[in-house]
Amino acid sequence: MKREYMLGILAFLFMSVSTVAIADAGDKAKISKVTIHQYDEDVTGDGKKDLIVLEGIPFETGSLYMKKIWAQITVSEGKKFRIPYEPGYEPEMQFADLNHDGVKDMLGSSNSGGSGGIIQYRLDTLKGGILKNLPMPTGLKLTGKFENALSASLKIENTNETYLIDLRKRKKDYIRLGIYQKDGTLNEPLELMIDPVAVFKQVKIKGKKGYGLTGYQQVSGAYHADKLGNVISTWYLKNGKWELVKAKWQVSQK
Repeated sequence: MKREYMLGILAFLFMSVSTVAIADAGDKAKISKVTIHQYDEDVTGDGKKDLIVLEGIPFETGSLYMKKIWAQITVSEGKKFRIPYEPGYEPEMQFADLNHDGVKDMLGSSNSGGSGGIIQYRLDTLKGGILKNLPMPTGLKLTGKFENALSASLKIENTNETYLIDLRKRKKDYIRLGIYQKDGTLNEPLELMIDPVAVFKQVKIKGKKGYGLTGYQQVSGAYHADKLGNVISTWYLKNGKWELVKAKWQVSQK
């Protein structure tokens, strides 16, 4: 009798687990691809519009996070191409001639999410019906640290320029956090928080043919939300390599 009782319990547990697994599998099966955007652009250079459909698969039903993202491209002659992008939020595509060959390139992006808000990019050309991936700018090499007298220094290594940042408005917070003493003396060496490029924007560059990209790198103090400002860099693609046109420090309005 005891053996039959135990077998009954085991059978019930097996059936319960199987039911949950089947239900879970059913939920996952319901998640299918979605069309995010549709574009009509000439990306081959033949003078005819090509159909570009940006598609994705949500992490779960109703989720804004796409676990898979890709562009399905059908050119005017009927040939099809597929470009994969990084998973993320708010995927989109932009079109501009960034390599200056007379044909619009495809700049795809998605937001990684989180407090950093980093946007992931991929740049491609399909001129003449040949798909080729193009590089993105690597961003600037920046170094920064807290200094005595409630200030910080920021150096753009690419241009060898150094900026002095006034931190006096943050005095109370920094003393409370133990970064400074009341007289403005730094308690110990401490570096600034420097992000990679979070956003790239297409821009027309004065004195040069066509478009380039402007990137924004956030610089923070004691924590990421303690934004001190942005370093803005402008880049131009020449002979397959990105050249720095200019870079400047922009203080936060906080």
